[in-house]
Amino acid sequence: MFDIFSGLHFWIGFSLVLALAFVLAFEFINGFHDTANAVAMAISTKAIAPHLAVTLSGIFNFLGVLTGGVGVAYAIVHLLPVELLVHIDTGHGLIMVFSMLAAAIAWNLGTWYFGIPSSSSHTLIGSILGVGIANAWLTHTTVANGVNWGKALEIVLSLVISPIMGFVLSALLLWAARRWKPGSKMHRTTEQRREIDGKKHPPFWNRLVLVLSALGLSYVHGSNDGQKGIGLIMLVLIGIVPAQFVLNLNATSYDIDYTRNAATHLEQILERSDPALQRQILRQSVTVTDAPACDPRNTGRTTATLLQDLQGIDNYGALAGDKRVAVRRYLLCLDNTAKTIESMAGLSAPERADLARVRKDLTATTEYAPVWVIAAVALALGLGTMVGWRRIVQTVSEKIGKQSITYAQAMSAQLTAVASIGLANIFALPVSTTHVLSSGVAGTMVANGSGVQGKTVRNILLAWVLTLPAAMCLAAALFLLGMKFA
Repeated sequence: MFDIFSGLHFWIGFSLVLALAFVLAFEFINGFHDTANAVAMAISTKAIAPHLAVTLSGIFNFLGVLTGGVGVAYAIVHLLPVELLVHIDTGHGLIMVFSMLAAAIAWNLGTWYFGIPSSSSHTLIGSILGVGIANAWLTHTTVANGVNWGKALEIVLSLVISPIMGFVLSALLLWAARRWKPGSKMHRTTEQRREIDGKKHPPFWNRLVLVLSALGLSYVHGSNDGQKGIGLIMLVLIGIVPAQFVLNLNATSYDIDYTRNAATHLEQILERSDPALQRQILRQSVTVTDAPACDPRNTGRTTATLLQDLQGIDNYGALAGDKRVAVRRYLLCLDNTAKTIESMAGLSAPERADLARVRKDLTATTEYAPVWVIAAVALALGLGTMVGWRRIVQTVSEKIGKQSITYAQAMSAQLTAVASIGLANIFALPVSTTHVLSSGVAGTMVANGSGVQGKTVRNILLAWVLTLPAAMCLAAALFLLGMKFA
């Protein structure tokens, strides 16, 4: 870990430490801002004591980060073009990093203070987009090249669709439960349970489902949101010390051989493709970035240059810093070509499977995270979970519906959130735990016929609508201000 500071000027090293501290602060705040949602239902229904709930939630968040992989992390990293990250000077990179981190932290703290369940995912993504757009304006490049809009659209769609799924699926699950066992004790609230049965806790099986689903939600939240923190740290490291982090310097000769073979195999796929597919590729080329290496028509030349740079290399550490940057660009461009071909009509199932394997091998040494990064994010998120949870729990459990939540409603909302976020993890898409669960609770209230509290739902919807543009504007303003006085 500490070798990243070797050869750095003192002030750059200090700024790097400060930037990493900002990211971990963001994850700590995310812990008590977002993760409170994971235990809100279990706490409000008295299924588990609050302090035990948040302690266990912290542990399961920690485990989720450690075992979640880096797919979501690199969905975040790829929001910004690699050229922006590796071609800006260090001062420019520092301003970029601190602008998006300051904007994300400020918005998260503000919404937490007022007890509004806003989305850390929206905040983070908005901040990154704001910096990319501001940089494009400042450098007189097109906005289209300032942000990876294809990836941004994919992520925004996942953020829009996931709460709708939460609302609909939770409502359907509650409807099914009411049809299945209409007179069951699971349709009682905590107050009704105490008055009718003289008991404080839910029935055993309801209680077990509430506790296990809360822990499952904590785990998938840690996996999804923790990866956002990992992606942020990798943005910081690539932006400030690119030569050391554009490629995995711990990659083995076996990994590098697989990378070479994947590049060669992609070229062979293109050579043996039928004329109709080749004509499709030529038509698609006009939509690709202006970088010649990323044009599918130049795949042969890009592959040849990549293989030449990697000739005789069994350790990326043997490459000069600028060569590592070039190799990363070539690998990402070839991956982009493979993705373009994979999306075309006319491919057989084996060919699509072939391309999926090629893409996995091409990015194996560019999409990674050091163990210390994963461990630091896991610890920050886990510790953050254990403090500051009360405000959000009260909003989610008490202020969305007009009536107290029943055990069946709590289970429906939590199980839907676990399934939705778990599915997003499989497809490496960042989603908002806050909005999936909140919309799930609202869905059960509507299905139950009790209705929702207009003021709370309005505040949540406003936060949902405003967070992305507000974070974009705040990050862009901070970036432009920083560049002006730099």
